[in-house]
Amino acid sequence: QVQLVESGGGLVQAGDSLRLSCAASGRTFSTYAMGWFRQAPGKEREFVAAISWIGGGTLYAESVKGRFTISRDTGKNTLYLQMNSLKPEDTAVYYCAAGPRVIAAMTFYDYWGQGTPVTVSS
Repeated sequence: QVQLVESGGGLVQAGDSLRLSCAASGRTFSTYAMGWFRQAPGKEREFVAAISWIGGGTLYAESVKGRFTISRDTGKNTLYLQMNSLKPEDTAVYYCAAGPRVIAAMTFYDYWGQGTPVTVSS
C-alpha cells in the first residue's frame, strides 16, 4: 500500500510561482513512478508530469513544458511540482499519484492523493 498526501496549493496571481509537495509512504512506493495530474472545474482529470522515483527520468504535458518542473527528494520521500509563470488556465485541483511506470495515462496509476487546489487569478 502507498499513501500520498499533497500540500502547497493556494491562491496566486498570474505570473506567480507555487511549489506543490506530495509526501509518500508505504513499503513499495520507491519502486514506482510518481506523477502529477490536475482537474479543472467541469473538466476531466489530465496529466501534468511524471518522474521515475529511482532513475529520475521525467515526462511533461505540452501545456506545462518549460514552466513546470517535477522533482523528488528520495531522502524525504517527497515529490514536488515547481510551477512558474502560472496562468489562469492552470487553475485546478492537483493530485499526485503512484504507478508502475512513467506514463501519461491515468489508468496506469494505482494510488492517488486527496488533491490540493490551485487558483490562479488574472
